[in-house]
Amino acid sequence: MSDAFTPRVLTARASSWSKLFDCAYSWEGEHILGLRKTAGLRAHLGTSIHASTAAFDAGRLPGAEPVDIMDAAEVFVSTLHQPDREVDFKQDDLSLRDAERIGLSLHAAYCTEISPRYAFISVEQKLTPLEIDCGGGQIVRLTGSMDRARVAQHPDGVVIPDVKTGTRVIVDGVAQTKGRSAQLGTYQLMYEHTEGVPTVGGQILALATKGRAEVAVSPIWDAKRVMVGDDDRPGLIQIAAGMFRTGLFPPNPSSHLCSPKYCARWDTCHFHE
Repeated sequence: MSDAFTPRVLTARASSWSKLFDCAYSWEGEHILGLRKTAGLRAHLGTSIHASTAAFDAGRLPGAEPVDIMDAAEVFVSTLHQPDREVDFKQDDLSLRDAERIGLSLHAAYCTEISPRYAFISVEQKLTPLEIDCGGGQIVRLTGSMDRARVAQHPDGVVIPDVKTGTRVIVDGVAQTKGRSAQLGTYQLMYEHTEGVPTVGGQILALATKGRAEVAVSPIWDAKRVMVGDDDRPGLIQIAAGMFRTGLFPPNPSSHLCSPKYCARWDTCHFHE
């Protein structure tokens, strides 16, 4: 077969899919062009909370050795103070001491109020790569693991709860689900592809990192339907395929992540002007 008929394969992390639909131009800069942005302390706080809660939940899997809340809290402290990537500790209006206080409070709340509600099947499970044929010889291969997400058995079937941290994840006591379908829908599709088991939906487990420690759980919803669409409306997969096929990744200057603080492409992007 000639090179003209050899498919072009682009590999992308499944956990990045939500950002593609937030600002595709920023996503292209990071995941295709290789631009990088140093994380701030608030982002690293979230990473540290995810590490400790994942350690705790891993101890609740069938056949696993239980992990004490305090032992899992040590994972949080260790991750916070010894990052494995570059962190700008001066980027945010947050001291390391306050970050530790907030994180330990949220860790305790999660382990006592949220985690016990679930019968987890897996934690941050590695997924079998899923290929999407975009047409025109372009294939996107989604790889990776369910970063920060779990799989749980629910009376109605398999559910994918996704732990989210940040200052905007809870509004008026309600876990925010807007804009989350791309990520959770991708996880649903890839889990079904990996295990051959249907999922009934996804769910947000929200841990607010601003002010007092606050946690909230969203209702379960089928995020997959937003990805696949229906006879009358295209799904996000079809829209994404058009981007990869044409190489056109539209900007979104209205995104709340459109900021030099979050976007690695900010300095060379004129769309936010």
